[in-house]
Amino acid sequence: MKTGQINVQTENIFPIIKKFLYSDHEIFLRELVSNAVDASQKLKVLATNGEFKGEIGELKVEVLLDREAKTITIRDRGIGMTEEEIDKYINQIAFSGAEEFVNQYKGKEGAEQIIGHFGLGFYSAFMVAEKVQIQTLSRLEGAKAVQWESNGSPEFTIKEIEKAERGTDIILFLNEDALEFNDKPRIQGILSKYCKFLPIPVFFGTKTEYIDSPDGEKDDKGNLKRVAIEVPNQVNNVKPAWTVSPSSLSEEDYQSFYRELYPSTFEAPLFNIHLNVDYPFNLTGILYFPKIKENVEVQRNKINLYSNQVFITDSVEEIVPEFLTLLHGVIDSPDIPLNVSRSYLQSDSNVKKISAHITKKVADKLAEMFNKDRKDFEEKWNDLYIFVQYGMLSDEKFAEKAKSFALLKNTSGEYFTMEEYLEKIKTNQTNKSEETIILYTSDAEGQFSYVKQATDRAYDVIVLEGPLASHWIQKLEQSNEKVRFSRVDSDSLEKLIDKGEEIPSKLSATEEEKLKPLFEGVVDKEKFTIQLASMPEQDAPIIITQPEFIRRMMEQQRMGGGGFYGAFPEMYQLVVNGNHPVISKVLKMKNARQQVTVKQLVDLAMLSQGLLKGEALTEFIQRSVSGMVES
Repeated sequence: MKTGQINVQTENIFPIIKKFLYSDHEIFLRELVSNAVDASQKLKVLATNGEFKGEIGELKVEVLLDREAKTITIRDRGIGMTEEEIDKYINQIAFSGAEEFVNQYKGKEGAEQIIGHFGLGFYSAFMVAEKVQIQTLSRLEGAKAVQWESNGSPEFTIKEIEKAERGTDIILFLNEDALEFNDKPRIQGILSKYCKFLPIPVFFGTKTEYIDSPDGEKDDKGNLKRVAIEVPNQVNNVKPAWTVSPSSLSEEDYQSFYRELYPSTFEAPLFNIHLNVDYPFNLTGILYFPKIKENVEVQRNKINLYSNQVFITDSVEEIVPEFLTLLHGVIDSPDIPLNVSRSYLQSDSNVKKISAHITKKVADKLAEMFNKDRKDFEEKWNDLYIFVQYGMLSDEKFAEKAKSFALLKNTSGEYFTMEEYLEKIKTNQTNKSEETIILYTSDAEGQFSYVKQATDRAYDVIVLEGPLASHWIQKLEQSNEKVRFSRVDSDSLEKLIDKGEEIPSKLSATEEEKLKPLFEGVVDKEKFTIQLASMPEQDAPIIITQPEFIRRMMEQQRMGGGGFYGAFPEMYQLVVNGNHPVISKVLKMKNARQQVTVKQLVDLAMLSQGLLKGEALTEFIQRSVSGMVES
């Protein structure tokens, strides 16, 4: 037996362990299973290169839980270690065993598949264990099995033992603070989270499967009976779809993998992008476009980051542009630095290149779909537009590419790019200041009367819905000179598209003076401004509008931007159409009837805008019923 001190300095290993202590303890299992996979992968590389001539046999990793002994064992049949290698890689933590191996075999087949860093990863065991044993037998001919043991202090012991099979067992004796891991469901959950796609089979316990009766036994209906059997529980898929050549995968393969990633999601994704880059950085993965709902926040954190098939995190905001976090799927890159600060990630050159590449691939895919089958793209637009708007608002390079496929839909259900739409309306919807006015509705049904007024005059109206609409409108206005968006209910049409053609008023100046106070008397003056307008007599007698600028700022504030909400109280314009026949009749009514009629007209206008509520709505209904009875 040999005893000694681990060659660590307090400044190089213990602060790292201490840092782990404030992190998720569960990652110890990810680190140790990854090391076991590495040991197996290394053996394959050595065999491929002719440096190991023995029988590889079945390469697998087993995780064993002994609840009575309170131990967890991670077992592999990989390269194993000699006493000298334990001394080098465990006792002298100067560099990583994986790093040295990759450097030594750089360029040789399989070397890039080595996952991790055996030295520091191994020491994560002491986050949960009061004592750790390594029992190992090297792949080298004539090697003797040895056991290393430490209680987490710098002292260790090492001795020869009997071990029949090549490979390594890491045995953790759980400390009292870590007994949550002495639990089969807890271990199964960690393995499912971190080890679901490791490239070497990982087994944990057994599971129940049902097979046809081997004895041919039949049930009452004459069918073969199903019997339960216990089989080894493999926790991982060693060949996930993103590691397979895209040419080998069918659409069903991609859909099947999506269901594997998100078993509780019932909606199929719209389409996918397969990433496969090996220069100037290594990146693989599959990104899926889900059907994005109105609540943008619900969509986030569905991209899983892997490093050589080991799960790292589902928080990828520093690795991909913010708008891409709405996508689902997997990205895998050993070139993304792990366990570093967010600011470091954001400044890392490889991360920047990877981020830019993913953005380009997404934009290229959308452009390809648009050009290949525009009708199909238009059918998908309702599920895509929030994503495209978000991308254009948050990433300038994406915005530039998206100009060619971002669509506007009008109330007739026709789709246009911005360029196409401006060409369509440039003559009809240009006002006297030579601005092109794009009329839009955020609710075609709720704003139906305003839309109808516009379309009756041969103006085109687009539909702009969703939480990002007001921000996106502003972006489009900034990108297109002399273009202004106006919601159909933000003013009278004559003011929205002012062609310099005045409609004469049917009221005298005296009548107009009498009219304004009548309406001021029945509204909240702090909320409503009365305007008299000369509109076509077939238009409504009264319309309620809200200035575009104020409403837009309020909407942006509600979405977390703009910063103007406190400066813009809720304000409306009550526009009286002096040319409507009912207004002339109001002027001729006696006082009592005149007041009731004015109130009724105002309430009708408010009702059409969803502004009539509570007591005011009840009074309107009672007044309407009374009017029917009296007539």
